[in-house]
Amino acid sequence: MTAGKPASRKERANGVIVASCLAFVVGMTGMAYAAVPLYDMFCKVTGYNGTTKRVEQASEVILDQTIKVTFDANIASDLPWDFTPVQREIELKIGETVQVSFMAKNLSKKPTTGQAVFNVTPMAGAAYFNKVQCFCFTETTLQPGEELEMPVVFFVDPEIVKSVETRDIRTLTLSYTFYAREPSKPVAALKAKPVGTDNRL
Repeated sequence: MTAGKPASRKERANGVIVASCLAFVVGMTGMAYAAVPLYDMFCKVTGYNGTTKRVEQASEVILDQTIKVTFDANIASDLPWDFTPVQREIELKIGETVQVSFMAKNLSKKPTTGQAVFNVTPMAGAAYFNKVQCFCFTETTLQPGEELEMPVVFFVDPEIVKSVETRDIRTLTLSYTFYAREPSKPVAALKAKPVGTDNRL
């Protein structure tokens, strides 16, 4: 009996170590999956890495001070589109809500879907660039040869003139890059059963 006790303790100790290691691996895996959405949320709230903010309503304050916004459009190599801003730059009052447009055209012979990612430079000003409406919020599908005008509604938050880091900014650049995406399937289509399937238990 006495000889068996040390072995039992050792087994229990080993079991604790194994369980701890498994818990660590599971925890790290969970954190890895959560990292991307958490980082994305952090960027949207703070404007870090040039990420703009999405808002539900326009600014109620308009300053008698202007700022220039320039526009940049890019396409990933796997998406056969042409994508350009209608206007290369505009000058607007800080706090003024404006609409600009981008044009996209499918140059291929089949329907293709893309979604745009975006940023604003200089990055310090991104937190003050507020989008009310943008084509980048959803996927865009274009038929062969189809051309589409896509609006962006935005304003520059008047708070930009109060921060030491941003009050001297005179120009912001809004940049988009379109990437190819597989079109999202409707939920109903995913649940649909083949014709003739017996639904009885």
